[in-house]
Amino acid sequence: MALHLMAQPVVMHGFISDPLASGLGFLPRCLICEPASSIGRRFSANMRRDDTALSTFAARLKSILLRTMPTWDDNRTLKPESLTLTPSARTLLIAFADTMEAAQAPRGALSHITGAASKVAEQAARIAGVLTLWTDLEARKVQPDIMADAIILAQFYLSEASRLASAANVSAEIDKAEALRKWLLENWTEAHVLVRDVVRLGPNPLRESPKARAALGILERHGWLVALEPGTVVRGAARAEAWAIVKGADNVV
Repeated sequence: MALHLMAQPVVMHGFISDPLASGLGFLPRCLICEPASSIGRRFSANMRRDDTALSTFAARLKSILLRTMPTWDDNRTLKPESLTLTPSARTLLIAFADTMEAAQAPRGALSHITGAASKVAEQAARIAGVLTLWTDLEARKVQPDIMADAIILAQFYLSEASRLASAANVSAEIDKAEALRKWLLENWTEAHVLVRDVVRLGPNPLRESPKARAALGILERHGWLVALEPGTVVRGAARAEAWAIVKGADNVV
């Protein structure tokens, strides 16, 4: 298997859940992570460091960069070598790919990030290639122990993508609920509100029933609305679903 070592770590938040961004196919080819903030823990004692590992890393990187790249007979065109998988490494990668594929099924653990999950096996292969060549530039095969380590790293980046996407989705839902709350306060004069009221007259992002119902549910959970019993008469008709607006609610969405 030829490996194109293109992936690189990036830090982002929210952007990963954007359907347009994900649909372009760029983000799934990146390794996403967002380290926890160190604010509140940046004490002088924690700032001491041992540069031995960093120096070792820098020395190895320098030796790789100084190496003469293989070229064709014209001495200008690069001639990349092929890096293949041993049978055992390939077996590990295939099993990992199948597991990730199954997790993308509807309601599966990775169904919300199918773009990243679909590429994670490729990412594992690329990482394995980097780890292999970092150790030995003359290597021509990825060994199973290296592939196992690469899979662990790929799973970490996939878990970060999942966490950030989930957090971004929650933030987006809260933003929509807050827009609805402001609309109810500033534009709605009735004592009760229906899903169809929001769909017909509410904020533009909520002009679909599932989105309107989700925003109403969030406001209900935060005390801004109270769900009425099914069949309650609102504006002259029995309603299967309706909410009473809580006057003077000071909860924060």
